[in-house]
Amino acid sequence: MHVQSLHLYPVKSLRAWSATEASVDEFGLVGDRRFMVIDAQGTGLTQRTRARMALIDTGLTSTELILSGEQLGTVRVPRHPQADAVVRPTKIFSTEGLLAEDCGDEAAAWLSHALQDDCRLVRIGPAFQRGLKPTKAKPGDVIAFTDAYPFMIVSEASLEDLNDRLVAQGEERLPMNRFRPTLVVRGAAAFEEDTWSGVTIGPIRLRAGGPCARCLVTTTDQLTGVRGPEPLRTLAHYRRDATENTKVNFGQNFIHETKTGVIRVGDAVVPD
Repeated sequence: MHVQSLHLYPVKSLRAWSATEASVDEFGLVGDRRFMVIDAQGTGLTQRTRARMALIDTGLTSTELILSGEQLGTVRVPRHPQADAVVRPTKIFSTEGLLAEDCGDEAAAWLSHALQDDCRLVRIGPAFQRGLKPTKAKPGDVIAFTDAYPFMIVSEASLEDLNDRLVAQGEERLPMNRFRPTLVVRGAAAFEEDTWSGVTIGPIRLRAGGPCARCLVTTTDQLTGVRGPEPLRTLAHYRRDATENTKVNFGQNFIHETKTGVIRVGDAVVPD
């Protein structure tokens, strides 16, 4: 088994940026969800309520975040903390009081036009502190603007299993980007990732955080922003959570116990 692809999401809920390798720090993959779009009240926005977020491309250089979109042009923002940045309180779901750096009026105006709503872009800086959920945390476990965990792994075979079922029903096959994984594994059996209590990838050891319950975002075409009933309709028939049957699972969440190093496409994936 090995890493088939690696994906960063520089801005929470905007398009993925794929890479051949990524460094790891205390938050997870360096560059992954270090930015977030917020509304006027400081609440983080996601594709759950703003499907248009799927239309915005992201890119990273060593110093900048680049946002672009069809007929929208481009805006560039410093990746790293700025001494003169305004610090704003932000909220992610039920987690309030997170302090993040405002990325300035140019980025705010560009995103407000792109999303047709008043919003701003914020970035993790020195004042930002967010721990992992207490029931899963060990000392030193922190997360960025992710939903709950720093890593999410899906095997290619799991998607193939789903797509076989979709095709048998006369539906179209779906790409992996519907599920927004950080790591895609080749060589594992379908849903084998569900059984891993831990895994070592290159020099990085991760422990399992539990299955990833899927939401409306999976029904959003990541190229057009158009929603449909799949894959949740089909997954509901065979991937319901054993303890909470209102949840439908696809992929496994992981927490990195190794806080520094590099993960590369092609790295061996070795379950415990």
